[in-house]
Amino acid sequence: MKKILILIALLILYLILSDYFHFYIPCPIKQITGLYCPGCGITRMLTSILKLDFYKAFRYNPLLFIMLPFGIYLYIDFLIRKEKSLYHKIPEKIWYLIIIILIIYGILRNIQAFDFLSPQ
Repeated sequence: MKKILILIALLILYLILSDYFHFYIPCPIKQITGLYCPGCGITRMLTSILKLDFYKAFRYNPLLFIMLPFGIYLYIDFLIRKEKSLYHKIPEKIWYLIIIILIIYGILRNIQAFDFLSPQ
């Protein structure tokens, strides 16, 4: 639990400093291919959440913004129950569904008709 709190504190510190200095870790997929991956915009999304600007956070990465509360819930439940692995808590079919959704989302956000899904 102590390690998790340290990682969260470091993440928050990075988000604050990256916003102040306008320095973000670039997406290697975007740099190599020129295409947005399903995770593009996540740093700016988390920074906006810290500022309580949920509209802007949603605009940076709508899918992950919607999935974030479920992930937080699953992780807190995992910590409370002290299970061995979070992976085994979620049925295999759900993992496949999540992967398929992320792939479709990654494809759609690179199509001009769906440019509203790109990090804005």
